[in-house]
Amino acid sequence: MSKFYLFQDKKKCIGCHSCEIQCKSTKLLPAGPKLCQIMTIGPRFIGGLPRASYVFMPCFHCENPWCVAACPTGAMQKRLQDGIVFVDHALCVGCKTCITACPWGAPQWNPEIGKVVKCDFCKDRIDNGLKPACVTICTTHCLEFGPAESMGQIRRQRHAAIIAAME
Repeated sequence: MSKFYLFQDKKKCIGCHSCEIQCKSTKLLPAGPKLCQIMTIGPRFIGGLPRASYVFMPCFHCENPWCVAACPTGAMQKRLQDGIVFVDHALCVGCKTCITACPWGAPQWNPEIGKVVKCDFCKDRIDNGLKPACVTICTTHCLEFGPAESMGQIRRQRHAAIIAAME
């Protein structure tokens, strides 16, 4: 598992897709591939009113990533120091085996370069002490990024604030 975790507070997300747009812009991606996606759930009727919720879907940087195991050239790799799964484009031959192997659909086909692309938590930004681009642009601040062990505390603080507001 990655030593980092990207947490979404679903109650705050308004489905604006700014995270997707920022990611595509930062990674210079064409129409088509999305390294993170906002999935719409609903609409459902809650209290007689239609409501939708939104789920942020990046790569989960699995402990034992199927995409890495499936890659015949070693292009799909996992960094030892932090568990970030990424594509080495110099080794990618565009066979799309990793796309088929990933149950989450994280690896995406980039037709402009004829290779696979995927979320790498903006590892170049992390290496420079910054957060991933999607987190920095989030208009409602529903995305949080940091060490996996601190995300539980952030989640507890958010739930405590919600309960305190209800009292």
